[in-house]
Amino acid sequence: MEYPIRILQLFTILNRGGAETNVMNYYRKLDRTKFQFDFIVHREVPGAYEDEITALGGKIYRLPPFNPLKIKEYKKQIALFFDQHTYPIIHGNCSELGIYIYQEAQKRNTPVIIAHGHNATDGWNLKSPFRYYYKKRMMRYINTYFTCGYDAAVWLFGKKNASKAFTMTNAVDTKMFAYDEVKSLQIRKQLEASTTQNFIHVGRFNEQKNHEFLIEVFAELVKLNLNRKLFLVGNGELMESMQKKVAGLQLEKNIIFLGLRSDVNELLQAMDVFLFPSLFEGLPVSLVEAQASGVKCYISDGVPKEAIIVNDNVKVISLKESASIWAQTIHSQNDFIKKDVSQVVIDKGYDINKNVILLQKKYLELLQQHS
Repeated sequence: MEYPIRILQLFTILNRGGAETNVMNYYRKLDRTKFQFDFIVHREVPGAYEDEITALGGKIYRLPPFNPLKIKEYKKQIALFFDQHTYPIIHGNCSELGIYIYQEAQKRNTPVIIAHGHNATDGWNLKSPFRYYYKKRMMRYINTYFTCGYDAAVWLFGKKNASKAFTMTNAVDTKMFAYDEVKSLQIRKQLEASTTQNFIHVGRFNEQKNHEFLIEVFAELVKLNLNRKLFLVGNGELMESMQKKVAGLQLEKNIIFLGLRSDVNELLQAMDVFLFPSLFEGLPVSLVEAQASGVKCYISDGVPKEAIIVNDNVKVISLKESASIWAQTIHSQNDFIKKDVSQVVIDKGYDINKNVILLQKKYLELLQQHS
């Protein structure tokens, strides 16, 4: 076997989303004398992680965006790519949208073709009929199932196949997130938030993350105590409308939009509460990070229970409850003391240093099994 083994990772774009962040967490710790990641993306505009990938020795290839109305041209581009490149492992991180890459890879006798479930559901929208169709069809082209958690596996592969999926845990470097009181005071000062109760949400501004309700909850919290700040990390299509909502509520001094950040581990040091009222989730990296940092987490019942790692630090509130009830519940729990819980995260199997060894072993097993 020739080393390093080059593995092709499939993505839409390499921005700081959950799936991208998770793969990058593994990539940084990978033994790159034995394994190397290359990437296919579907955007011309460079993503946030591309410079780092290049620095780590990875190659980035571009395909046009996936468009059901331009499949013929898209398939031509894929065939051209495989005319020029051969990989022993294809690792698809764009769910069923990797179908035509999986199809071409199978045609070229690629030994290992992985589809990786990163999300539990996307509700129902105009894209749903296409997604369900592709999801069903892709099963004939892949030979390996990866997932972040059980619910994501059920959604992508169906109940019959969910238990066959390898769980590539959404692991983090616990040392980077462990609570440090001195650092916490420094970051609070930098954010001009030394004397406030600080809330944070990390996530893309899209329907899934439920920002509208999040802002309504925080507006109720400010009514109960003016001395509160909410920091919103991320960007996305709904960001502008949320900024308008905040302005309409006259909460610009209390709600701060931080955009995309590469220092979430440091920001979390300054936070007291992580708010996460998602409509649905797979197993969110941002929630693992928040728990690793020792903050109190209030999450919706749209988040799978398996995402709860530090039991004492997480409270689940139903999305059926009003913003006012959410706020009252959070406001009434004032006895929380932040502390270092990194050992709990390690013991529960969410430390990247251990998990990267498991992933490398899995890749080798798959090559032996399918070669």
